[in-house]
Amino acid sequence: MKTLILLRHAKSSWKDMSLADFDRPLNKRGLRDAPFMAKKFVEKQFIPEVMLVSPALRTKLTAEEFVQALGPTWEGKLLYQPQIYEAYYQTLLELIKQQPAQVQTLLLIGHNPGLTSLANFFSSQYIENVPTTGIVGFELNIRQWQDLSAEFARLVFFDFPKNYFPK
Repeated sequence: MKTLILLRHAKSSWKDMSLADFDRPLNKRGLRDAPFMAKKFVEKQFIPEVMLVSPALRTKLTAEEFVQALGPTWEGKLLYQPQIYEAYYQTLLELIKQQPAQVQTLLLIGHNPGLTSLANFFSSQYIENVPTTGIVGFELNIRQWQDLSAEFARLVFFDFPKNYFPK
């Protein structure tokens, strides 16, 4: 049994229009939501051995909050993967399938629309949108990541900031 967690980066800023999309930082809401959702994630006790992260600034900053929430005893690996940025779900799926068998829990931090498409590939329940700092967790009835397919996935949680901070 393996666990796959999909996390969309926290809300980013469009304030400085001179910045490339890749270089956008988190906005005020993102700075609030990232540490809050990181804490909620740790409470679920799904501790990833590996985090696969887009190298865009907003995903890096989101990942830093999750690493901090996991604490100084976290012994996992944080790996920046350029192919996650602007990836279609098929690219994300292939990247996941390349992970070593000894990894039991994997966290992928990326972007829409690929992340929502990947969540829907695995989920029996339609997810209209994985919002910013939204986290989707799946249990996978597989031994090797290379065997990953939708038929072996079961949605175990879908959480996001508006569950706690309604408008």
